Amino acid sequence: MNDETPAITDQPPPGEPSQTPAATTSTAAPKKRRSKAAKAAVEKAAIAGTEARIGYAFSNPVLLTTAFTHVSALKPASRNRADSYQRLEFLGDHVLGLIVSDMLFRAFPKADEGELSKRLADLVRKESCADVAKSLGLVDDIKLGMVKAVEGARLRKSVLGDICEAVIGAIYLDGGVEAARQFVERNWTERMNKPRRPLRDPKTVLQEWAQGKGLPTPVYREVERTGPHHDPQFRVAVDLPGLPSAEGLGGNKRAAEKAAASVMIEREGVGTHD
Repeated sequence: MNDETPAITDQPPPGEPSQTPAATTSTAAPKKRRSKAAKAAVEKAAIAGTEARIGYAFSNPVLLTTAFTHVSALKPASRNRADSYQRLEFLGDHVLGLIVSDMLFRAFPKADEGELSKRLADLVRKESCADVAKSLGLVDDIKLGMVKAVEGARLRKSVLGDICEAVIGAIYLDGGVEAARQFVERNWTERMNKPRRPLRDPKTVLQEWAQGKGLPTPVYREVERTGPHHDPQFRVAVDLPGLPSAEGLGGNKRAAEKAAASVMIEREGVGTHD
């Protein structure tokens, strides 16, 4: 016998809307909220990590985010270069110059204007700022646009000095000159007392040292030239009687000679500052 009893379903009575779409919506909303909350938590943790490395907690973390944002990371449709690190870099460059100038003025009371200017130029150059950024581990915090891995790594390294200055500008805006001073003093005092490169031409320093020792003028000789014609690489050696030769590399002979002189200066413990 066939059972003609209609199957029991969950269909709503005629005229009443189905509850299925509402149930779907109520399930998706919490997921969306959770997704936003998770993203915010990750961003907060990233900012906290950067602040820990910098040694400063921001009242306005947007300044810190901007300090690490490269122009390439901005949306093309609404790209505004003011939303990148560039304006903060401009400010930080001048704040850094002022603070380091004050540090030098106090640390070297007998130095004349010429020596102070040379020391200042060495301490605030891009390479010095990049060294500070590297020492703080800031390279991976830089926000870039969609670029290839190799290009992205190269770009991060090239803008490290700019990012460091932008961070100083951000700290200055957020905490004032004293907060910026504390950051600069922590990261530049040792560099100020022990400059990483001679304040004078290393060839001049080496020659004066040799003369003081009764030695003849250092002799430079080209050891090797490699690379294409448009981008050569020179290896030069410097010789002094009774001392092992020292070699240096450079994109031209002059640069290679200076590099060789620097190697010998460091190896022989030649004092470059009075």
